Amino acid sequence: MISTSDFKTGLTILHDNNIFQILEFMHVKPGKGAAFVRTKLRNLRSGAVIDHTFNAGVKVDRAQIDKLPMQYLYQNGDTYAFMNAENYEQIELTKKQIEHEIQFIYEGMTVEIMFYDGKEMLGVSLPDKVTLEIVETMDAVKGDTKTNAMKDATLQTGLVIKVPMFIAQGERVIVSTYDASYVSREK
Repeated sequence: MISTSDFKTGLTILHDNNIFQILEFMHVKPGKGAAFVRTKLRNLRSGAVIDHTFNAGVKVDRAQIDKLPMQYLYQNGDTYAFMNAENYEQIELTKKQIEHEIQFIYEGMTVEIMFYDGKEMLGVSLPDKVTLEIVETMDAVKGDTKTNAMKDATLQTGLVIKVPMFIAQGERVIVSTYDASYVSREK
């Protein structure tokens, strides 16, 4: 059991018979009344994000989430195959389980698969940023660099993002997995 004073971003907790990851939290001490903790939680089973307020000092169960590195192999209809590089065991995740994450994953990429209690697969844990190659974008027009002009670029995973005009096809760029935005060129 952990107290609300121990909350931190990324912590996983059990609440209302579900597994949640804390996305944001804020301790609030109003002038009148008891202190409380406002949180934004992601349900790791359904992917839904909710707002919940806990009274200060309330204890909740911590959810033990194991992360196992696995390599993405291929897509077969609405399922995605991953392989454990140590024992070559393969598992499949459904499109619903990794709907948001699949736009950042390419064949051969190693990601972390999250398990609850060693049995229940919850989905994929991505790093904050990934490096992807641009497979299609327009050429920059001379004189378009005076303002912060952006153009569409299609990445190797099929994701379309906005990039600065000086970025060319074939370059590798760093993309935020939080909001699918351009961060920088690969160094």
